[in-house]
Amino acid sequence: MHQPDRAALEALIGDDVRALSAQSDQIGHDFAARHALTPNDFRALLHVTVAETAGEPLAAGELRTRMGMSGAAITYLVERMIASGHLLREPDPADRRKVKLRVAEHGLEVARDYFTPLAGHLRAALAEVPDADLRAAHRVFGAVVAAMGGFRADLAVSAD
Repeated sequence: MHQPDRAALEALIGDDVRALSAQSDQIGHDFAARHALTPNDFRALLHVTVAETAGEPLAAGELRTRMGMSGAAITYLVERMIASGHLLREPDPADRRKVKLRVAEHGLEVARDYFTPLAGHLRAALAEVPDADLRAAHRVFGAVVAAMGGFRADLAVSAD
C-alpha cells in the first residue's frame, strides 16, 4: 500500500481543518438562531468561552480586538449579552481595577443543553480510536491552533 508523502498528509490536515471549520460554522449558526443570538453574539460567546477555558479571561478591549469591532459596537454587544444573561463582568483577581468577561450561568446552561448531544456523537465516533492516536491528534490540533495564531499575528503586523 502506498504511503502518502508529508506534503500530501499536511494537505489532508488542511482539508480536515477547513471541513471542521465549515461544520462548526453551521453548528454555530444553528445555536445562535435557536437562542435569538446574532452571529456576532455567538462569536463573542465563543471567544469568551475559549479564553476562559484557557484560564485567560478576556477584557472587553481584548474581545473588541479579537472581533475587529469598534469600541462602541463591542460595548453595545457586551451590554446586550449581559442583559440576556449570557455574559457577566467580574473583577480581575490580579488587578481589581480591571474587569474580565465570563460566561454567565445562563450561558453555560444553554450551551450545555445544546452541545451535550454533540459530545455524545463525538464520544461514539472516537470510541474505537486508541488513546495513543487521540494523544497524537491532540498534538496535531495544538500545532494547527498555534500555526493559525501565528498567521493571525502576521496578518495584524502586515495591517499596520
